[in-house]
Order: sequence, then C-alpha cells, then structure tokens
Amino acid sequence: MARILIVEDEVSLSDLVRSHLEKEGHAVDQAFEGHEALVTADRARPNLVILDWMLPGLDGLTVCKELRRKHLMPILMLTARGDVADRVTGLEVGADDYLGKPFSIVELSARVASLLRRVALDTASAAEDDSRPITFATLVLDLAGHRATLAGSSLDLTRREMDLLEVLLRHPGRTFSRDFLLERLWGADFDGLDRAVDTQMVRLRRKLGDLGVCIEAVWGVGYRFRPELRETT
Repeated sequence: MARILIVEDEVSLSDLVRSHLEKEGHAVDQAFEGHEALVTADRARPNLVILDWMLPGLDGLTVCKELRRKHLMPILMLTARGDVADRVTGLEVGADDYLGKPFSIVELSARVASLLRRVALDTASAAEDDSRPITFATLVLDLAGHRATLAGSSLDLTRREMDLLEVLLRHPGRTFSRDFLLERLWGADFDGLDRAVDTQMVRLRRKLGDLGVCIEAVWGVGYRFRPELRETT
C-alpha cells in the first residue's frame, strides 16, 4: 500500500484518520504544524499528503507551495473554508483535491484511493510509454528520437525545452514551481535565477504557436499545462 503523511493540528482528528488509513494497510506519518510537515515530507517521502489549511506556524497554503518546490506527490487539502476563491487559490499553488470540514471518513478514504490510483496510473503509463511519443493535438514529442513536430513540421527544441515540455505534458493541470523546474532542468547545484525558467517558457510558448496558450503562468508560483485552454481560444 502507500505511505501517507497527515498534517493536521487537531490531534484527535489526525489520530482518527491515521487509524482508519492504517486499517486499510497504509503506512502513516503525522505532523502537527507546518515546519514539521516539511521536514517529515523530506524524510518520509510520502506517496500522498493530507494537509489541513489552518495550521500553527506555516499555514497549509504555504506548506503546499513549499512541498511543490520539491515533490510531485498528490496533496489533499482539508479545510473549513467554504469560499470558492480560497479553494481555487489552493488548487493553483499545487493542491490536487479538496475536502471540506466536517467530512465523512468514508469520503476521505474514497478521495485518498482516487488520488493513489491516479499516481499508480501515471507511474505505469510513464514506465510503459517512456519510449513512445507524447501527443497533444498536432504536437508530437518523440523522446526516444529527441525530436518534436507540430502539425507535421519539425520543432527546433533545445534539450531543456524538450524536458520542460515533457514534464508539463505528462502532468496536465498540475502546477510546478519555478524552483522545482529549475532543479529538474538544471540540477540542484544551479546557482542562476528563476528567471531562467521564465525565459525558457517564453521561448517554448513561441515555438508552440497557437498551442502555447495552454502553458499557463500561475502568479507567484510557476507554470502548469492546461489542455482545455486550447478549446477556448
């Protein structure tokens, strides 16, 4: 089964969720405030994080942003905040799903199972399709052949542009921080500025022509690939 990190400052609720998930066969770590959550995530490398919005120290939104700087695991946010704008903000900084408080433990379990299935499918798909071209509309990204085409014409992409496009295409809708993309493309020892990512994005969007609109900037965070934007332009 999976390793899951619960970040919830209400101890009784955290223990209840932990007990239920452990009965389902999962290994569970707990953190009760924001800084502890980040340390535990780096140490335990969970497959999924259940994250409360309202936390002492760093709030859940900040924790979510920090997690997204390094990690790809899905994040399920728990919140008593019912404002749609708040939920949209959480999704924009990297949360994968929301569950409002109070919630049913059965619904929580279903949300967890759904997110873990998505991870399993993504992992299996990546393993199976590493040598297969990735396609979107008229765009074909041939990783094995180190080439890309748009509407049948060759795209002159650099190695980093290819890597960047691969990350975005494999995870549509997921927001990637500039720090994550910097480390992914240049390595942990890169000492340049995060404007390097913005520069790459400008060039990549230009080369993608009309499809470039699908690469969306998330203010203050980074970038994400939204296929549906092509249908509205």
